[in-house]
Amino acid sequence: MATTLATLCEMRRAQRADGPAAMLGIGTANPTNYVLQEEFPDYYFRVTNKEHLTDLKDTFKKLCRIAGLEKRFFHHTEQLLNANPAFLQGTPAALDARLDIVAKAAPELAASAAAKAIARWGRPATDITHLIVSTNSEARSPGVDVGLATLLGLRPNVCRTVLQLNGCSAGCAALHLAKDLAENNRGARVLVVCVELTITTFRGPHEGDSFGTLIPQALFGDGAGAVVVGADAMHPAERPLFEMVSASQALIPGSEKQLDVRLGEGGVDIDISFNLPKFVAQNIERCLLDASGALAVNGIESKWNDLFWAVHPGSRGILDRVESALGLEPRKLAPSRTVVRDYGNMLSATVIFVLEELRRRMDEEGDEAAEWGMLVGFGPGFTVETMVLHATKS
Repeated sequence: MATTLATLCEMRRAQRADGPAAMLGIGTANPTNYVLQEEFPDYYFRVTNKEHLTDLKDTFKKLCRIAGLEKRFFHHTEQLLNANPAFLQGTPAALDARLDIVAKAAPELAASAAAKAIARWGRPATDITHLIVSTNSEARSPGVDVGLATLLGLRPNVCRTVLQLNGCSAGCAALHLAKDLAENNRGARVLVVCVELTITTFRGPHEGDSFGTLIPQALFGDGAGAVVVGADAMHPAERPLFEMVSASQALIPGSEKQLDVRLGEGGVDIDISFNLPKFVAQNIERCLLDASGALAVNGIESKWNDLFWAVHPGSRGILDRVESALGLEPRKLAPSRTVVRDYGNMLSATVIFVLEELRRRMDEEGDEAAEWGMLVGFGPGFTVETMVLHATKS
């Protein structure tokens, strides 16, 4: 019995990677169509034929102004919406039509981001062993994962995992899963792809709408982000960008009504509490203290301003509250602010855009860049995803 147990333990050790998981390549992509935020209220009420709701339009203009965005990218165009008036009515037939659009467009956008990540990784797509796809835009199987694998030419035995309707924190959750897969499967190379198309959440304004219920229409945009994750002995072509030290997830008790995502006959509905930024600020430090324990255990004593930060920018208001609650210097959240300004909130894909912007800035700063940092995502539940990262030098 002892001999059998020793053999099993040795087999298990042989299956695991020797080192920590690391991000080896990052890529992002957006549709070509975009709308400037200052023009979006007029656009939104015109394409939905609700220009007579003048008071509500004034409310929406205020919301778009304080959101802090400059533009957002969309797969859907005014022509597409005009050709599908049922999208504005929320009928069951419209849901099928929305999902048909996603089924074709999402794999193509995802493949564009993935191809960039794979090129930066430096090895062929056929060396990918695992594929994780996250999206809030789809509710079908087979779905984006199969179409994406075909477009990229991944091998038939690639191990596929799909995360659907996990909200904004799904990008961090997918990276968390990729870390576990890479570290527990020697030689694994995991491709994480997050792709979001707001055609499934787009709807027209209603007379009963308020400042709070219109938040999703003022914030969300389309985009895709991809990351290649691997561990153990590195191939000569590979260069780690961020080493993934530890990951954790926390559910704030009694917070279910702060943020939720659900699929209905009118599409995907996302309810966001107007008090969400304040709620995040009240709970963020407690979650981070638990997550950053890995640094203290290894004798690394860091104040919040000693770290770099890759925070999912749900909105400018959330970033303002996080910055204040943690006493962060303004430059610490600059990558997150840049992304939300230039692209809006792209749900699960957004944090990958932040990682790409962060890495770009680090390469410019050289030795002055912080070595240790935190990846943070927020999602339904209310869920806080965190990961301690170590940045490698260029």
